[in-house]
Amino acid sequence: MILIDYKDSRPIYEQVVDKFRLLILNGVLNKDDKMPSVRALAMELSINPNTIQRAYNELERQGCIYTVKGRGNFISDPESLKEEYRREIFGKLDDVCDLADKAGIGPEELTAHIEVRSSAGTESENRQGDKDNGTDKGKEGEQS
Repeated sequence: MILIDYKDSRPIYEQVVDKFRLLILNGVLNKDDKMPSVRALAMELSINPNTIQRAYNELERQGCIYTVKGRGNFISDPESLKEEYRREIFGKLDDVCDLADKAGIGPEELTAHIEVRSSAGTESENRQGDKDNGTDKGKEGEQS
C-alpha cells in the first residue's frame, strides 16, 4: 500500500502523509475506512512507530483522518481534501498563468500544453498499470 523512498529528501513521516493523502484522493481509501494501527504499519514499513504516530497526527491536523478513542483512526470526508487540493492546484495555475502572460505565452499555447500533458499523463498511468498487472503493451509477445 505504502512504499517509502529512502532517496527522497523529505522526512519519512511527510512521505507517509503524502501517500495516505493520495490514497484518499484516488478513492482507494474511503470515508470511515479504518486506518492500519500505528504498530502494524510501523512493522510493515520497518520504521519507528513514533514516525507513524507523527504522520497520523499530521493527517488528523489536516482533517484527513479522525480518531475514535480505543478503536483507532478512520478516514474523514474525502471531499474536503479534494476541495483543498483543487484550491491549491488552481492557485498554482494562477501563478503559472501570470508568469506565462509576462513571458508572452498566450492562453491557446498554455491550453495546448495542458492537453498534451494531460493525455501523456493518462498514457503513462495506463502503461504503469499494465506493468503492475504483469503485462507491458509496449512489448507485445514478450514475457518478463
